[in-house]
Amino acid sequence: MENKRIMIIGCGGSGKSTLARNLGEMMDIPVIHLDKLFWRAGWKSVSKEEFDQLLDKELIKDSWIIDGNFNRTIPKRLNRCNTVIYLDYSRITCLLGVIKRVISNYSKTRADMGESCPEKFDIEFLKWVWNFNKNNRKRYYEILEGVRDKNVIVLHKRSEGRKLFGKEKFKVKQEIR
Repeated sequence: MENKRIMIIGCGGSGKSTLARNLGEMMDIPVIHLDKLFWRAGWKSVSKEEFDQLLDKELIKDSWIIDGNFNRTIPKRLNRCNTVIYLDYSRITCLLGVIKRVISNYSKTRADMGESCPEKFDIEFLKWVWNFNKNNRKRYYEILEGVRDKNVIVLHKRSEGRKLFGKEKFKVKQEIR
């Protein structure tokens, strides 16, 4: 199998983890959730050094799908990936995604999070989601404009993702390089 290294970025609630899981299953590629590397029990974060070491161990692998932003590490991940998928959705779409996630997973720890980090209602996180595009969109496009020799996919609506990857659990309609 050809090495495939896919980086998925976008606002919280945009569906990065869901897309990563679906693509990982479909393409038989390991999925790495940056939140799972970063968070420890009780929502305690690892140190910058430990996070970097954990990420570096994943980046040297031949194939992976990594979801998450962690802006400081975007250049490092860009250097290793073949494909970048940016979920550039509206703040309303992302807020609704977060609210749906909280309601359906409240007090449970999701598979894409650190152990013992139960889903909770977090007003600060909702504010972060509300301001994500204002604070990040321009920089993300500047970064992506500078990308060469990589497949860059920018999706603006969930329906674009369904069209690109198909409606049946993201069945691929085009080869991801």
